[in-house]
Amino acid sequence: MNDKKYKIGYTTGVFDLFHIGHLNILKKAKEQCEYLIVGVSTDEVVKTYKNKIPIIPYEERKQIVEAIKYVDKVVPQTTMDKYVAWKEHKFNVIFHGDDWKNSTMYNEMENKLRAVGVDFVYFPYTKGTSSTTLTERLINIIKNKEN
Repeated sequence: MNDKKYKIGYTTGVFDLFHIGHLNILKKAKEQCEYLIVGVSTDEVVKTYKNKIPIIPYEERKQIVEAIKYVDKVVPQTTMDKYVAWKEHKFNVIFHGDDWKNSTMYNEMENKLRAVGVDFVYFPYTKGTSSTTLTERLINIIKNKEN
């Protein structure tokens, strides 16, 4: 008997400098769905909404995420519009960190996707770790060695 709440789940991310927060969201998502599709943001998409290029190139980030046992399929995220992804992959649920909850972009997306039967599940953001924090720490280490 299958005890998973959803058939097809979807989550996205940059997954730059892969860390425990990334692993947590993938693990928690897979606990709730039979099949987990992960959209890995392309370098171009990251540049448009974060105004920076990831440290790890897309192809390498994709391979890292594909190697995670909780992930069934990896697809490129070429737009932040999850409705475009839904039209292609027909998932039942989107999993995301709660750092995006109640943002204008996600409120609009939720309304659009709920209308076609997609649930949104937000997981608590892993405090104290992010790719941005790791990057800043690395920069500080390098600066301190130069001084």
